[in-house]
Amino acid sequence: MLSVVNLLLDIGNSSVKASFCKDLSLENIIRYDGTDIISFVLSLIDREEVSSVVISSVRDIDSKLIETVESRGVSLYIIGNNVDSPIINRYKSVSTLGSDRLMAAVAVKYLFPNRDVIIFDFGTALTVDFVNSKGEYLGGNISPGLSTRFKALNSFTNRLPLIDSRVVKNEIGESTESAIESGVILGLIFEVEGYMRKYPNHIYVITGGDANFFGEKLKSSIFVVYNLVLMGMAHTINNYAK
Repeated sequence: MLSVVNLLLDIGNSSVKASFCKDLSLENIIRYDGTDIISFVLSLIDREEVSSVVISSVRDIDSKLIETVESRGVSLYIIGNNVDSPIINRYKSVSTLGSDRLMAAVAVKYLFPNRDVIIFDFGTALTVDFVNSKGEYLGGNISPGLSTRFKALNSFTNRLPLIDSRVVKNEIGESTESAIESGVILGLIFEVEGYMRKYPNHIYVITGGDANFFGEKLKSSIFVVYNLVLMGMAHTINNYAK
């Protein structure tokens, strides 16, 4: 019996991550940073015969994308914040919860069963989400991510330059540029380490576009899982199939 192939799409604020999924097995992650998402999706559908396209998106989904996928005779599943997922959702404002945060929580439920977990997603925003040992999503916090902090300093001041750096030359900045680099990068590190000190018995999972960068700089024992949202989507669509 041939395995069903699903095309999973994790549409973030600044990029799209995609993977072909057979049962719960993900193939290589394909990243797209452009703006023509429809052409990108069609190129993937043409690459391999898929039975369904599964979308988790933090953006409003273009109706043309929906029409294009359905015109190819492919089933379409859009994962919303009220999806019937394999996790118990304790978030009080369910309608405002990003599906990416929920899918990441689903993934850690299976990766670390019966453990309390904190997820740090380093993207346009830094999201910090809590999943307990009972498989319940408890909620979390949101603050600006790395690039957002750099842009905010430039946008809301008259003289501070726009920095796009992944380098800390000195812990104490010796110029305006290095002061911004150190202040933003170390500020994020100190923020995350504060959670780790407060919750020392949790498993720490890092994901998102800047995960590898910060994973190398954090001193605590952590797990870097780049495709966490896609993993959660795979488990969720597997439940749909049942």
